[in-house]
Amino acid sequence: MNQMTRPRPAASTMPDPEACWDAFARRDRAMDGRFVGAVLTTGIYCKPSCPARRPRRENMLFLPDPAAARAAGFRACLRCRPDEAGRDRLAVEAARALIAGAETPPTLDEVATHAGYAPHHFHRLFKRETGMTPAAYARALRAERLKAALGEEGSSVTQAIYEAGYNAPSRAYADAERHLGMTPSAWKDGGRDVEIRYALVPTSLGTALVAATEKGLCRISFDEDEADLRRRFPHAQIWPADARLAAMAKQVAALVDDPAAGADLPVDVNGTAFQQAIWAALRAIPPGETRSYAEIAAAIGKPGAVRAAGTACGDNGLAVLVPCHRVLRSDGGMGGYAYGLERKRALLAREKKG
Repeated sequence: MNQMTRPRPAASTMPDPEACWDAFARRDRAMDGRFVGAVLTTGIYCKPSCPARRPRRENMLFLPDPAAARAAGFRACLRCRPDEAGRDRLAVEAARALIAGAETPPTLDEVATHAGYAPHHFHRLFKRETGMTPAAYARALRAERLKAALGEEGSSVTQAIYEAGYNAPSRAYADAERHLGMTPSAWKDGGRDVEIRYALVPTSLGTALVAATEKGLCRISFDEDEADLRRRFPHAQIWPADARLAAMAKQVAALVDDPAAGADLPVDVNGTAFQQAIWAALRAIPPGETRSYAEIAAAIGKPGAVRAAGTACGDNGLAVLVPCHRVLRSDGGMGGYAYGLERKRALLAREKKG
């Protein structure tokens, strides 16, 4: 048939129609698998990122999934193959479950075979959906388990290492330094003997606290001072800035004035695998653009974790450098920002000017 009729959309967790249209107009790949767009005049349904020319808004209907579109009489687009978007997402979820349940991290070949894809293709697919490679995801999960095990009363460092799934302490120490920001023994002892340098830097949006370990920046914030830093890292050695940190702090101040410019600065922050995936998704948002909390959750393969995504944005310890100010509510509202909505509006306005 050439002219389709409008069925009643099924109840679902898909975004509202205007949010769907916005994602469809932007060809937002992060929304693939969350809904499909059906074109009334052609009888074809597409995934949001379809490269085909966009129809008029009044000729578009948004449905929760390909099954609903087929039930309404639409057929799949041969160009973007929307039926595969849901399959891709399910494959990534299956791979995540395999990695989470394995005693030792599976190889890429094993993960790809389990998901039913060629290794090189699945490597790209997994990173696109989660913001991390399968190997990085496995390392982050083990580091998260190590963090939890180190916090258990009465457990030794060695016991925690093996309970987290490591075969050797050397690998645990390497991962922990990357994900916890310190060695397992230092984490167990509340960060004792970790050296942190800090500076209070005047910026156009107020004084910023910039702090770093020898590995990289561990804190960028507004309205905080040395006392706040000591409360956050109670057992660390806190020192004033040296020349290295002073140079990084200067770059941070410049970034506040021009957040669209970006900065290639080393970082040293700890976080769970989920938080790290969220922060990676934030850094992937192009300057001058925004995403909703729902879109960020979907981008890492967790469309139902919208509230948790918002919490992870709030836990971001590197203001401006990790641009959580680029995330809005689904209705376009500003949402929250740890350092005040006026600063959030100012950062967004500066990016748009750029």
